[in-house]
Amino acid sequence: MTEKQHTFEQRLAAISASSFCAPLKDIKHGVERETLRVNNDGGIATSEHPVALGSALTNDWITTDFSESLLEFITPPDSDINKTISQLIDIHKFTYESIGNELLWPMSMPCFIDSETNIPIAKYGQSNVAKMKEVYRQGLHHRYGSMMQVISGVHFNFSLPESFWQKWCELHAESWNKHTQSAHYYAMVRNFRRLAWVIPYLFGASPALCGSFISHRNIAHQFKKVGKGTLYMPYATSLRMSDLGYTSSAQSNLSICYNNLDTYVATLRSAIGQHAPEYAHLGHSEKDGWQQLNANVLQIENELYSPIRPKQVAKSLEMPTNALEDRGVSYLEVRSLDVNPYSPIGIDSEQFYFLDVFLLHCLLTPSAQFQGDDYSVTQNNMDKSVKEGRNPELMLNKEGLAIKLSDWGCELIEEFSQIADLLDKTNNTKNYSKAVQKQKDKFINPELTPSGLWLKTLLDNDIDNSSLGLELAKQYKQHNLGLQYKNMTREDFEEQAKLSFDAQMSIEKADTLLFSDFIASYFGNRKSGA
Repeated sequence: MTEKQHTFEQRLAAISASSFCAPLKDIKHGVERETLRVNNDGGIATSEHPVALGSALTNDWITTDFSESLLEFITPPDSDINKTISQLIDIHKFTYESIGNELLWPMSMPCFIDSETNIPIAKYGQSNVAKMKEVYRQGLHHRYGSMMQVISGVHFNFSLPESFWQKWCELHAESWNKHTQSAHYYAMVRNFRRLAWVIPYLFGASPALCGSFISHRNIAHQFKKVGKGTLYMPYATSLRMSDLGYTSSAQSNLSICYNNLDTYVATLRSAIGQHAPEYAHLGHSEKDGWQQLNANVLQIENELYSPIRPKQVAKSLEMPTNALEDRGVSYLEVRSLDVNPYSPIGIDSEQFYFLDVFLLHCLLTPSAQFQGDDYSVTQNNMDKSVKEGRNPELMLNKEGLAIKLSDWGCELIEEFSQIADLLDKTNNTKNYSKAVQKQKDKFINPELTPSGLWLKTLLDNDIDNSSLGLELAKQYKQHNLGLQYKNMTREDFEEQAKLSFDAQMSIEKADTLLFSDFIASYFGNRKSGA
């Protein structure tokens, strides 16, 4: 294959060869599902992280995100979709058994929260690394407000095996190494961003929010009201992904470059080192109090809001950019999925099958490097999709030309279907094609989308987000408690909890540095080129 021959059709034909069969069976997935603990009346639980769930600092499967109340469930990478789903079910079951009368919130936008002061920031123990995590969260609270930080999502981790990349690089007359593998992952990232609008349209489930979410903010958006205090936008798909959700004015001017590993690392490091005057008044030292880790645009890499991240597994206290630079990209983290309120575990197998197809499409489609206003075009398409996606007349920008979202979606389905056929044959199933067909139906009829179904229920019954969320939370608790453990046992979780406390204690005992010295050492480990 020469570079000129690398069309979508030719790439698809190339990976249809029998030599790619085994590698395509070994696509791995992992899930990180966030969910708020709530009381039986639907209010946020302000209790501490339950002891039965182990140490939030070191438990491999159950931790917290921003708040003590915001749980995060983690599954290890695996090529068996059913196994990952079962692991997630097991984690939910054990958690329900460990939280007494509390419930797990089944949607992305938070429950009714009277005040930001009712949101307890997560705690991780007495070690330096624990304090670093807490100070980082204090910084998020001061910069963006705690309300934004308790929005929940599902992160979908995707990786192709080394055996695939070896054959893929061979097709491109390249040697397989961390540089070539990373280059192809970055090509996928660019194409993902070009089509990022697809994910909230198909899977967004947050067209409405509780009025308490914006009661403390000056919002110019025009909302309609349903129930006693729920606000909604008639055509919205994912307010979680809009400027009402994960936003940062300081980040809006960042120019993170996704053209290759070197430029991505360099621009991300630059952002971490870029002073932000609007945060300068917040203390970031022993002398003036630790209200944030530093006064830069990003305290650490994880503060960057992006619908997708190229990732490498970091070692203990290793900066993510250092991990990427040393070992290249090993997987992609899709961050634009709303919690699926129609699943008791926040995601379903249909989404797995479709996302495999979607991400392979990002690889098989030629991916020019971003230039000029390419990034702003993709971001504008995304913004339109999350706020107006179900508007039948909505126009997006496709390579400089206006096109209806529904027409573009149906065009994409034709290519998605070809990839689904390949994956079906490879895995001796029909699940991939069925998943793609379901998405085609949504492009034809917007009311079949999760956001359309959710809003219809609210409007037909004139009820609030919180009422529907609480009803589902109670149903899902009973459902999950009634299931049997499949991959892990209760004893496995209890052992993991014990081991996690032991590991936390070991970390605390090993500390020798003052916290200020620890922070200076951590940021001093940034490699050259920062």
